Amino acid sequence: MKKKGMKKLNRMLEMPQEVYTNVPKFTITGFEELIIENYKGILEYENFFVRISTHIGIVNINGLNLNLETMTNDDIRVTGKIESVELERVID
Repeated sequence: MKKKGMKKLNRMLEMPQEVYTNVPKFTITGFEELIIENYKGILEYENFFVRISTHIGIVNINGLNLNLETMTNDDIRVTGKIESVELERVID
């Protein structure tokens, strides 16, 4: 099935975009938890700074006592005292 036809079918089935594309989904709970779905990899990891690569860019997380709590092939969970989250767009 063509790409355009798949998009139309997925919209009709009301599937979230992150399910059928590589677009990341960010879920932030207060200042203590960030979950990123559809990430590519970890670029840098310190207890005060984390850089994560996604298919659309890089996520920079600044804070204190940052931990990579849960990692699967599909999502990653960062906990700690999150002070800021910055998105860097990657231009192909």
